[in-house]
Amino acid sequence: MADSDDEAEQNTGRVITPYEGTGHRTWDDTADIPAPLSLHHTTVSPAWVDYNGHMSESCYLLVFGDNADAFFRYIGIDERYRAAGHSLYTVETHLHNRREVAEGEPIRLTLRVLDHDTKRAHIFHEMHHDTTGTLLATAEQMLVHVDMERGRSCPMPATLLQRLAAIHQAHTALPRPEVVGRPMGIPRRG
Repeated sequence: MADSDDEAEQNTGRVITPYEGTGHRTWDDTADIPAPLSLHHTTVSPAWVDYNGHMSESCYLLVFGDNADAFFRYIGIDERYRAAGHSLYTVETHLHNRREVAEGEPIRLTLRVLDHDTKRAHIFHEMHHDTTGTLLATAEQMLVHVDMERGRSCPMPATLLQRLAAIHQAHTALPRPEVVGRPMGIPRRG
Protein backbone atom coordinates (compact mmCIF):
# COMPACT_ATOMS: atom_id res chain seq x y z
CA MET A 1 0.00 0.00 0.00
CA ALA A 2 1.25 3.49 -0.76
CA ASP A 3 1.81 6.02 2.04
CA SER A 4 -1.33 7.94 1.02
CA ASP A 5 -3.35 4.71 1.33
CA ASP A 6 -1.84 4.06 4.78
CA GLU A 7 -2.84 7.56 5.86
CA ALA A 8 -6.37 7.12 4.48
CA GLU A 9 -6.72 3.80 6.34
CA GLN A 10 -5.60 5.41 9.61
CA ASN A 11 -7.94 8.37 9.15
CA THR A 12 -11.04 6.29 8.42
CA GLY A 13 -10.41 3.57 11.00
CA ARG A 14 -11.29 0.84 8.49
CA VAL A 15 -9.63 -1.26 5.82
CA ILE A 16 -9.32 0.56 2.51
CA THR A 17 -9.11 -1.71 -0.54
CA PRO A 18 -7.00 -0.74 -3.56
CA TYR A 19 -10.13 -0.55 -5.73
CA GLU A 20 -12.22 1.97 -3.82
CA GLY A 21 -13.19 4.94 -5.95
CA THR A 22 -11.94 4.98 -9.52
CA GLY A 23 -9.26 3.16 -11.45
CA HIS A 24 -10.70 -0.33 -11.50
CA ARG A 25 -11.72 -2.48 -14.44
CA THR A 26 -15.46 -2.36 -15.20
CA TRP A 27 -17.84 -4.57 -17.15
CA ASP A 28 -17.95 -4.18 -20.91
CA ASP A 29 -20.82 -6.02 -22.65
CA THR A 30 -18.82 -6.17 -25.89
CA ALA A 31 -15.55 -7.51 -24.47
CA ASP A 32 -14.48 -11.13 -24.32
CA ILE A 33 -14.45 -12.59 -20.82
CA PRO A 34 -11.01 -13.88 -19.83
CA ALA A 35 -10.84 -17.41 -18.38
CA PRO A 36 -9.79 -17.00 -15.66
CA LEU A 37 -10.21 -13.31 -14.82
CA SER A 38 -7.00 -11.48 -13.93
CA LEU A 39 -8.01 -8.29 -12.16
CA HIS A 40 -5.47 -7.84 -9.35
CA HIS A 41 -1.66 -7.57 -9.26
CA THR A 42 0.33 -6.33 -6.27
CA THR A 43 3.67 -6.50 -4.48
CA VAL A 44 4.15 -8.03 -1.03
CA SER A 45 4.08 -5.11 1.39
CA PRO A 46 6.53 -4.94 4.32
CA ALA A 47 3.44 -4.75 6.59
CA TRP A 48 2.40 -8.23 5.38
CA VAL A 49 5.64 -9.99 6.37
CA ASP A 50 5.80 -11.89 9.66
CA TYR A 51 8.59 -13.07 11.98
CA ASN A 52 9.31 -16.02 9.64
CA GLY A 53 10.35 -13.59 6.90
CA HIS A 54 7.47 -14.29 4.52
CA MET A 55 3.88 -13.16 3.97
CA SER A 56 1.80 -13.87 7.07
CA GLU A 57 -1.20 -16.19 6.79
CA SER A 58 -3.78 -13.48 7.51
CA CYS A 59 -2.34 -11.36 4.71
CA TYR A 60 -3.02 -14.07 2.15
CA LEU A 61 -6.72 -13.60 3.00
CA LEU A 62 -6.30 -9.81 2.81
CA VAL A 63 -4.91 -10.10 -0.74
CA PHE A 64 -7.65 -12.55 -1.77
CA GLY A 65 -10.15 -10.05 -0.36
CA ASP A 66 -8.66 -7.33 -2.56
CA ASN A 67 -9.01 -9.69 -5.53
CA ALA A 68 -12.67 -10.30 -4.63
CA ASP A 69 -13.19 -6.54 -4.38
CA ALA A 70 -11.74 -6.08 -7.88
CA PHE A 71 -14.19 -8.76 -9.06
CA PHE A 72 -17.14 -7.07 -7.30
CA ARG A 73 -16.37 -3.81 -9.06
CA TYR A 74 -15.88 -5.59 -12.38
CA ILE A 75 -19.44 -6.98 -12.22
CA GLY A 76 -20.93 -3.71 -10.92
CA ILE A 77 -20.86 -3.84 -7.12
CA ASP A 78 -19.24 -0.52 -6.29
CA GLU A 79 -19.83 2.41 -3.89
CA ARG A 80 -23.04 3.42 -5.64
CA TYR A 81 -24.39 -0.13 -5.58
CA ARG A 82 -23.64 -0.46 -1.86
CA ALA A 83 -25.09 2.99 -1.12
CA ALA A 84 -28.35 1.65 -2.59
CA GLY A 85 -28.31 -0.99 0.16
CA HIS A 86 -26.95 -4.20 -1.39
CA SER A 87 -23.63 -6.02 -1.50
CA LEU A 88 -21.96 -9.43 -1.67
CA TYR A 89 -20.72 -10.86 1.65
CA THR A 90 -18.34 -13.76 2.09
CA VAL A 91 -19.93 -16.58 4.10
CA GLU A 92 -17.19 -19.22 3.78
CA THR A 93 -13.54 -19.31 2.74
CA HIS A 94 -11.09 -22.21 2.36
CA LEU A 95 -7.44 -21.19 1.99
CA HIS A 96 -4.66 -23.46 0.75
CA ASN A 97 -1.14 -22.08 1.23
CA ARG A 98 1.31 -23.67 -1.21
CA ARG A 99 4.54 -21.64 -1.19
CA GLU A 100 6.14 -18.79 0.71
CA VAL A 101 6.46 -15.34 -0.76
CA ALA A 102 8.70 -12.58 0.60
CA GLU A 103 8.58 -8.81 0.93
CA GLY A 104 8.75 -6.93 -2.35
CA GLU A 105 7.91 -9.94 -4.53
CA PRO A 106 5.27 -9.42 -7.25
CA ILE A 107 2.04 -11.42 -7.10
CA ARG A 108 -0.75 -11.89 -9.64
CA LEU A 109 -4.21 -13.16 -8.82
CA THR A 110 -6.81 -14.88 -10.94
CA LEU A 111 -10.45 -15.60 -10.23
CA ARG A 112 -12.98 -17.95 -11.73
CA VAL A 113 -16.71 -18.34 -11.15
CA LEU A 114 -17.39 -21.99 -10.37
CA ASP A 115 -21.15 -21.67 -9.92
CA HIS A 116 -23.92 -19.27 -8.96
CA ASP A 117 -27.64 -19.07 -8.28
CA THR A 118 -29.98 -16.14 -7.62
CA LYS A 119 -28.40 -15.34 -4.24
CA ARG A 120 -24.94 -16.94 -4.21
CA ALA A 121 -21.68 -17.05 -6.12
CA HIS A 122 -19.04 -19.78 -5.69
CA ILE A 123 -15.63 -18.43 -6.70
CA PHE A 124 -12.05 -19.67 -6.77
CA HIS A 125 -8.89 -17.54 -6.52
CA GLU A 126 -5.32 -18.46 -7.42
CA MET A 127 -2.31 -16.43 -6.27
CA HIS A 128 0.82 -16.78 -8.43
CA HIS A 129 4.28 -15.32 -8.21
CA ASP A 130 4.15 -12.80 -11.05
CA THR A 131 7.71 -13.49 -12.26
CA THR A 132 8.06 -17.26 -11.90
CA GLY A 133 4.39 -18.23 -12.27
CA THR A 134 4.65 -20.44 -9.15
CA LEU A 135 1.29 -21.14 -7.48
CA LEU A 136 1.51 -19.59 -4.01
CA ALA A 137 -1.99 -20.09 -2.61
CA THR A 138 -5.64 -20.66 -3.50
CA ALA A 139 -8.91 -19.58 -1.92
CA GLU A 140 -12.37 -20.99 -2.48
CA GLN A 141 -15.22 -18.71 -1.40
CA MET A 142 -18.99 -18.76 -1.14
CA LEU A 143 -20.51 -15.30 -1.47
CA VAL A 144 -24.09 -14.30 -0.70
CA HIS A 145 -25.99 -11.27 -1.99
CA VAL A 146 -27.48 -9.26 0.88
CA ASP A 147 -29.94 -6.52 1.64
CA MET A 148 -27.73 -4.61 4.08
CA GLU A 149 -30.60 -2.77 5.78
CA ARG A 150 -32.50 -5.97 6.55
CA GLY A 151 -29.34 -7.98 7.22
CA ARG A 152 -30.65 -10.86 5.09
CA SER A 153 -29.83 -12.55 1.85
CA CYS A 154 -31.82 -11.49 -1.18
CA PRO A 155 -31.86 -12.22 -4.93
CA MET A 156 -29.41 -10.38 -7.15
CA PRO A 157 -30.76 -8.02 -9.79
CA ALA A 158 -31.01 -9.33 -13.37
CA THR A 159 -27.93 -7.39 -14.51
CA LEU A 160 -25.66 -9.10 -11.95
CA LEU A 161 -27.16 -12.49 -12.69
CA GLN A 162 -26.55 -12.03 -16.42
CA ARG A 163 -22.94 -11.02 -15.83
CA LEU A 164 -22.30 -13.94 -13.46
CA ALA A 165 -23.88 -16.33 -15.97
CA ALA A 166 -21.66 -15.00 -18.77
CA ILE A 167 -18.52 -15.30 -16.63
CA HIS A 168 -19.52 -18.78 -15.42
CA GLN A 169 -20.09 -19.88 -19.00
CA ALA A 170 -16.64 -18.61 -20.03
CA HIS A 171 -15.07 -20.38 -17.04
CA THR A 172 -16.71 -23.79 -17.55
CA ALA A 173 -13.95 -24.63 -20.06
CA LEU A 174 -11.36 -24.45 -17.25
CA PRO A 175 -10.58 -27.65 -15.35
CA ARG A 176 -12.15 -27.82 -11.90
CA PRO A 177 -9.42 -27.36 -9.25
CA GLU A 178 -8.79 -30.53 -7.22
CA VAL A 179 -9.10 -28.71 -3.88
CA VAL A 180 -12.62 -27.36 -4.53
CA GLY A 181 -15.15 -28.70 -2.05
CA ARG A 182 -12.60 -30.81 -0.22
CA PRO A 183 -13.22 -31.20 3.52
CA MET A 184 -10.42 -30.67 5.98
CA GLY A 185 -9.30 -33.53 8.18
CA ILE A 186 -6.59 -36.01 9.03
CA PRO A 187 -7.07 -39.13 6.90
CA ARG A 188 -7.05 -42.34 8.96
CA ARG A 189 -6.16 -45.66 7.46
CA GLY A 190 -7.84 -48.84 8.63
